[in-house]
Amino acid sequence: MQTTQHVLFERSEMKDRHLVRKKIREHIADKAKLPILIFPEGTCINNTSVMMFKKGSFEVGGTIHPVAIKYDPRFGDAFWNSTKHSMMTYAFNVLTSWAIVCNVWYLPPMVQEEEEDAVHFANRVKAVIAARGGMSMLPWDGGLKRKKIKESFKEEQQKKYCQIV
Repeated sequence: MQTTQHVLFERSEMKDRHLVRKKIREHIADKAKLPILIFPEGTCINNTSVMMFKKGSFEVGGTIHPVAIKYDPRFGDAFWNSTKHSMMTYAFNVLTSWAIVCNVWYLPPMVQEEEEDAVHFANRVKAVIAARGGMSMLPWDGGLKRKKIKESFKEEQQKKYCQIV
């Protein structure tokens, strides 16, 4: 990872996030460097939806080159459901599958509009990716699949549901 200039950080550590933001800004400023590949969801899901993007990638300025990636599970499923399968079972399934087929769409570059904050910019990019990949957009974080849901989040969703009913 050191030879390819990976930037490792602990998301829960505030000073790590500031350091990553600084390194990304420096990288963007150097026109001789190649673009950075960032997965703003921070996790993988089952190929049906695009989850909430982390806003940090959209706070640094620069041009975003969105890419929609969608796996075709007909010959083998690249998705690992860690609650159902161990890493060894997943690796066995991938290695013994006929093929892992992936559709990749390179979308037009996007820049943050004036008066648009990082969250709105991230959501606009997410909408373009979801539309091209034929996936739905989810308003929540991928970390929810690993953590207990906050009571305040449940209550907010319950209130929205009551208003609909």
